[in-house]
Amino acid sequence: MSWDSFVYFAAAAVILWALGAAQAWFGKRTSAIINYSLGILVFFAFILAMWISLERPPLRTMGETRLWYSFFLAVAGMIVYSRWKYKWILSFSTIMSLVFIIVNLLKPEIHSKNLMPALQSPWFAPHVIVYMFSYGMLGAATLMALYVLVFRKEKTTAEDISTADNLVATGMAFLTFGMLFGALWAQEAWGTYWAWDPKETWAAITWMAYLLYVHFRIARPKDWANAMWILILAFICLQICWWGINYLPSAHATSVHVY
Repeated sequence: MSWDSFVYFAAAAVILWALGAAQAWFGKRTSAIINYSLGILVFFAFILAMWISLERPPLRTMGETRLWYSFFLAVAGMIVYSRWKYKWILSFSTIMSLVFIIVNLLKPEIHSKNLMPALQSPWFAPHVIVYMFSYGMLGAATLMALYVLVFRKEKTTAEDISTADNLVATGMAFLTFGMLFGALWAQEAWGTYWAWDPKETWAAITWMAYLLYVHFRIARPKDWANAMWILILAFICLQICWWGINYLPSAHATSVHVY
């Protein structure tokens, strides 16, 4: 499987996602779930084919991690729709996934079969995959926060807020596992569990930002508006942790995460 085939798999997946999203708006729940799930399977088929072709998990470059983020955004949208029946979530998750797909199409990256020694670890795949799933869930939580702040406002219900809470709880759990797997990987690769590398520092900041949201919700359960803003701020921290640090001078000087 070559990278040139991505456009065909991506187009098929997006068409199925768009069809499922449209059916969700018209109340055709079963058809929406079937078509959206088929789109997820088509997209994952490309990831799996790339995995086999590269003879390693496609997780090294930003282009490869964008594949997983597009995939898990769609998965998160499907989970939210299946569980809480929000008609809008499939449209939003499709649009967000499409953004990363377009970036990959406009700025393809070289996908080498080779991995540097530090990446040849059994902790590499679980660390990144768990992180990508948590990013997808936390991305869906952010969409929920924007929906509540922009569209719902005074019509916000307890169920709306509990949806964001559940997404954050799931995303943060996987975020925590991702950090633990990363620590085990670092110990194997560099002989230390934590080194306050710029990437690690922003991972800690991101984790604490979501922890702040959790504690704020417990301490002030009725102040949902400020809680949603904290959630958006935490997602900004997550973006800096994920790709923003690549543009920080300190990261290029000292980070072991810039390959």
